[in-house]
Amino acid sequence: MYSLSTCWNSHRHTDGRAMLREIRDLGFEYAELSHGTRISLLPGVLDAVAAGEMKISSLHNFCPLPIGVNYSAPNLYRLSAERPAERENALRYTRKTIEMAARLKAPVVVLHYGAIEMKDYTDKLLEMVARGEKETPKYQKLCEEIIKKRENLKEHYIERSNELIRRLLPEVENFGLKLGIENREALEELPLETDYAFLFKELSSPAIVYWHDTGHAQIKENLGFIHHAMHLESQRERLFGFHVHDVQFPGRDHCAPGTGNVDFAALAPLVKPGHIKVFEFGPSMPVELLRQGVEHVQRLWGAE
Repeated sequence: MYSLSTCWNSHRHTDGRAMLREIRDLGFEYAELSHGTRISLLPGVLDAVAAGEMKISSLHNFCPLPIGVNYSAPNLYRLSAERPAERENALRYTRKTIEMAARLKAPVVVLHYGAIEMKDYTDKLLEMVARGEKETPKYQKLCEEIIKKRENLKEHYIERSNELIRRLLPEVENFGLKLGIENREALEELPLETDYAFLFKELSSPAIVYWHDTGHAQIKENLGFIHHAMHLESQRERLFGFHVHDVQFPGRDHCAPGTGNVDFAALAPLVKPGHIKVFEFGPSMPVELLRQGVEHVQRLWGAE
């Protein structure tokens, strides 16, 4: 199943039905409602789905956006936050996303698992990689520093995220939905590269699945923290879906496949027709480039 995220066009629309029709007119049967979906777009979305004009493949937390928030804000409230009030808001708005997914008959909610509250190393390392400094002692020292700091700090953040996911699980299971834990590009965000096995052992419900973002994984590879295809291989048992986009080296993502350094051919053996494959493109991407990117992936991954 291929789908297109409304992160590409939601900003251009005041009517959700027109937003979905634009996606349908590009040849898509499914759309993902992104974390930039304003609550004012929902009446039209509901009408389009009820009329059979479009199906919803997935919702990206938080969807709809909280009232008064008019910009993409997937990290507005973190499941892992130290402040109880923020965690309760994360729980509240994730629950609203789950309820909306059930109403729209979407099988999965994609969400961010949380983050360690610490110094931001990611942008600094990307700047160094762009300058060709990845093999320098300074770069290696910074990598060692962040790995050590993350390991020392992560436990309580992971525990808080797990606790909220457990509170959501009865509702998710009752609706017959999945929660897709998305891999992230920032080194401070959870789950850490080496922690997925522990996460899925701790959260053993089949309702908890892995959601692979090709752009985020490629950035992590460009930084030297994972091997993209090997990481995907390690998650194949819980893999449920993809966000599909390319990366212009080292860290500009949400680009059209075929214009960056994601090796989509290397990932192809791990992609199955039953996986949900959502193209997640930047809002400024021209239609012709969007079409070329879709065709590039479908040539390598198949038409389904």
